[in-house]
Amino acid sequence: MRKLLSRSAVQSLIASLLCVLMGLFLGYVVLLFINPAGAWGAISAVMKNFLNYSRTNLQLKNLGNTLVKTAPLLMCALSVLFAYKAGLFNIGAAGQYVVGVCACLYAALNWGWSWLPCLLFAMLAGALWGSVPGLLLAYCNVNVVISGIMLNWIGLYGTNLLLASVKETTSPYTFHLSTNAPQAILPTAGLEKFFAGNTRVTIAIPLAILTAVIIALVLDKTRFGYELKATGNNKNAAKYCGMAEKRNIILTLFISGALAGAGAALLYLTDFEQWACTASSVPGMGFNGIAATFLGGLNPYGTILASYFVQHITSGGAFVDKTLYCSQISDLISSLIIYLCGFVLFIKTSITAGLRRSEEKERQRLAAAGKGGEEK
Repeated sequence: MRKLLSRSAVQSLIASLLCVLMGLFLGYVVLLFINPAGAWGAISAVMKNFLNYSRTNLQLKNLGNTLVKTAPLLMCALSVLFAYKAGLFNIGAAGQYVVGVCACLYAALNWGWSWLPCLLFAMLAGALWGSVPGLLLAYCNVNVVISGIMLNWIGLYGTNLLLASVKETTSPYTFHLSTNAPQAILPTAGLEKFFAGNTRVTIAIPLAILTAVIIALVLDKTRFGYELKATGNNKNAAKYCGMAEKRNIILTLFISGALAGAGAALLYLTDFEQWACTASSVPGMGFNGIAATFLGGLNPYGTILASYFVQHITSGGAFVDKTLYCSQISDLISSLIIYLCGFVLFIKTSITAGLRRSEEKERQRLAAAGKGGEEK
């Protein structure tokens, strides 16, 4: 049992499950205070999500909708994870995501590009936006958190300004791709057949999963990944060993930004959502990616499952009975769970410390038993 608990993957799984259970419990307590009559039903609705429908075709269709939004969340989570492995906290992933939205929609609606150039353009835009904090850190020693947050807002208002030229005249939303730029919509590759004809289920989902696998291989199996992690663990030691620490910092945030920008394209090039040019807050996708990263135990494969779970409860919040609770209550429940995801590393550390204390006591017991045997 002790050997099993000492494995990092097992510790991550236990920590993640504990965080989820604590979040659900706290959400349930809040619902009890507001209106105890519907508390259990509200929590059940959040967890059921698409299973709230009784018909199979509606369940499959709404499962597809959840997966559509899981793909960009996974990409944002991978963006945060990649930077974190190099010792950087990419809180600017939200801004890089927004810039990716701007790039792919502007290229599709204004220039008439097809989906692949739009996707690559979104990645490039996110990468360049992400490299700015990297340059500021490498050459001016500016904290990436401060520069990242500032760039989030610059990206938001710049996106609103640029996309105003491709929005509907009677609303703040950008044009639908299906009517104005159908060539820019991601291909379904036949995946819609598994989700009751939901044409918004595209290759975005397998592309996001494939990206997670590639990130895992790069970080664990390549010299480049080793250098990035070495730079993150100790920048001065990496420099002493001949590693280009400044280049690694910039390149890490460049790649991280590209991942977040790709996430934006994987959502908006499905025509699932339109961008509101009056948006006054940064989309939560980039920030939710932070929660999915830690809930997944900072592991690319764990992040795939964590991203789906975070999106599952977020989508499930829409099924909470609005006659008993206000519309924001679903966001509150989701936020509690997401907030507690930040304690995954703390729980893992606690498990490891407990195992060490147990091993130390066992060694002391064996030593005392051996000494007693010698005296006899």
